[in-house]
Amino acid sequence: MKDRQLVIVGGGPAGMAAALAARAAGVEDVLLLERDQHLGGILNQCIHPGFGLHHFKEELTGPEYADRFVRQVRSDAGIEVSLRSFAIKLTPDRHMSYLRPGAMEEVRAGAVVLATGCRERTREMIHIPGSRPSGVYPAGLAQKMVNIEGWIPGREAVIVGSGDIGLIMSRRMALEGVKVKAVIEIQKTSRGLVRNVVQCLEDFGIPLLFQHRISLIRGRDRVEAVDVVKVDDELKDIPGSGFSLPCDTVLVSVGLIPENELLEMAGAEIDPKSNTPVAKDINLTSVPGIFACGNACQVYDLADSVTRDSELAGSLAAAYLGGAGK
Repeated sequence: MKDRQLVIVGGGPAGMAAALAARAAGVEDVLLLERDQHLGGILNQCIHPGFGLHHFKEELTGPEYADRFVRQVRSDAGIEVSLRSFAIKLTPDRHMSYLRPGAMEEVRAGAVVLATGCRERTREMIHIPGSRPSGVYPAGLAQKMVNIEGWIPGREAVIVGSGDIGLIMSRRMALEGVKVKAVIEIQKTSRGLVRNVVQCLEDFGIPLLFQHRISLIRGRDRVEAVDVVKVDDELKDIPGSGFSLPCDTVLVSVGLIPENELLEMAGAEIDPKSNTPVAKDINLTSVPGIFACGNACQVYDLADSVTRDSELAGSLAAAYLGGAGK
């Protein structure tokens, strides 16, 4: 088992910002683990502009924003990057096991920062009834299919949920020639940024149906249509308000769940409602020497906010290693 001063799990904007901040605060040895084959995390598939307005004072795309940090990380000799490396075990005393190509490694960390991000909520989590045909995707997966793999999921789409990913994918699908029939939102207001409602829906003439829900997905081998019904203030169906929208694709954008299985494995207290760490302040956890940042700590609207608070996490880890938190 090797001794490492600081281990950071996750090479997205949160992990990279934490690594750079820790180095700036005097940490000499940083191991940055990333399970993908590239640094950058989710930003690599976010090709739309709107990033960096706060942190860099200019508008960037997701890959451009990530690249600013990748260049700094790669040029810092004190940060070792291990790609295609998947952390599988973390103990309360910061012993970590991770898989990398061809080997399993074990390290003993002086401090750990978890920048593991989020995963998407699925259709099953919001109980959309109906059959299980092809053509139903989480919106983030569809984003990766279109922007990285170059696949178009369908020709006529309905979006479930008005979170930012769903709004952005409505525009992205429209730009690829897909007919977006509507965005269905069960609440009275959108959960996304106002600018995304305007730029992604209003500018493209895509209807946003508040207080509606999908009551049934129809289709055997492929999605054929969705049934939609209006709901009242108590989210109960209003009789006689139902209608059908023919489509071959349904994208689900109904929120994110922080990935904190490693933190739970280490014995930290987790809020069961949000799956986030329970602690007295941001970036802290209930286990000394283990910190959380980015969307693993709380779900953010802006990558700039992720960067700001993840830099704090790196500084807190450095202070702990220096003796302030021991």
